[in-house]
Amino acid sequence: MRLFEGIMNDKVEKYNIPYRVIRSSRRTVSLQIVPGGEVLVRCPKRMSNGDIRRFVESKSGWIEKHLEKQTAAQLPAFTAEQIQALARQARQTVPERVAYFAPLVGVTYGRITIRSQHTLWGSCSSKGNLNFNCLLMLTPPEVLDYVVDELCHRKEMNHSARFWAEVEHVLPDYEIQRKWLRENGTALISRLEK
Repeated sequence: MRLFEGIMNDKVEKYNIPYRVIRSSRRTVSLQIVPGGEVLVRCPKRMSNGDIRRFVESKSGWIEKHLEKQTAAQLPAFTAEQIQALARQARQTVPERVAYFAPLVGVTYGRITIRSQHTLWGSCSSKGNLNFNCLLMLTPPEVLDYVVDELCHRKEMNHSARFWAEVEHVLPDYEIQRKWLRENGTALISRLEK
């Protein structure tokens, strides 16, 4: 008895996700990402190519997230020397950007701390102290400016619509930078030693 009815290679152009289809006598459809980053779709013999493509499109976020994790896992961890160099650079650059944005936001701030954090890019305490991740030095300058807008928490200590309106007032294209961090940030943070 043959296990596979057929194997097909395809790509969802809209998302630029190549995948390979393995048809068998199964009843359900599933996705698998194998080492090396290949996306496998296992499906019933009679499932149409259009249905398969729509299934892959509906899972594109999951696929991209897992491919990013797999890619990040293959990159070497940052050395202590690299982290120290990034922290030195951040101690120079971040206060300059904070000083630039504070008057634009219309707020004051307290102490600025630079760390190598596994979960946060930036934060603002109720006292106005600011914390920033040294890995911001590896992002585009516009992304650093977006995170510096932790200053907007001096007006709104939440992520309400009013907070985002404050951010948008200072950085009208903040959503582009936010998207960059969502798509690329995990790969950077995953290179910090646990």
